[in-house]
Amino acid sequence: MSPLRTHQGTCVGSSPPNSVFSSRCSLYNSAADDATCGTPVWMGKGLTCVCFKRKGTVERICFNLTPLQEERLRRLKHRMKIRFDASRPEHQEALRALWYATYPGQELQSLISDQWKEMGWQGRDPSTDFRGAGFISLENLLFFAKTFCTSFQRLLNKQGGKRATWEYPFAVAGVNITFMIMQMLDLDALKPRTFVRAVFLQMLSENEWAFDLLYCVAFVVMDKQWLERNATYMEFNDVLRSTRSQLEKELLMDDVSRIEDMPSYNLLC
Repeated sequence: MSPLRTHQGTCVGSSPPNSVFSSRCSLYNSAADDATCGTPVWMGKGLTCVCFKRKGTVERICFNLTPLQEERLRRLKHRMKIRFDASRPEHQEALRALWYATYPGQELQSLISDQWKEMGWQGRDPSTDFRGAGFISLENLLFFAKTFCTSFQRLLNKQGGKRATWEYPFAVAGVNITFMIMQMLDLDALKPRTFVRAVFLQMLSENEWAFDLLYCVAFVVMDKQWLERNATYMEFNDVLRSTRSQLEKELLMDDVSRIEDMPSYNLLC
């Protein structure tokens, strides 16, 4: 079985920061590695505290979801639940937009065509590859293509570094990255269970497109690790797990409060 199993015109925008209350306090010394500890404590409506072991101490972050932050989280969770539907005109249009953002000036023959294999879909009909991650995985690819077109084209065309004889299929890899981020952030959970999710929710209060930006960072990190490991096609899942670990590590850095603060953000052109 292939290791790349699919799981089911956007503009960058942001809103002024919310008044999110947060605090980190050292509770006691510990030699434990970075890990979320205990169960998040809910202190009244919307107020959440999550403990986290880091650098010999246990830190705690508390935040109160503002109405704007709650609305942004609601919209993001709604996006994550939308399945790709090839019969919906807006989904068809988004697929066409992805094609022309990827291959400007190259005419698309049909929404079901051998042309799609060139982008790295598994067959003639890309809609069959959206099952696990849904419509948001198409939105992520389109966001990447329009926002960081140089990086997008570099990864699409496998430019730079010593490439493998059998490379990962670009588009299907993108769908897998969306699914990986959804799992990492655990946004469907009723209560925050990880410090990474708590940090991301604060980032979402700064920028409504935080998820899409994190996706772009994840894609370039994945490709970088692919090259550094001189990975083969069958090692894709291992590279994806390593990518997730790198993202979690950077999101938990003391000086990272936005996606743009992550060290790997600098890999984007």
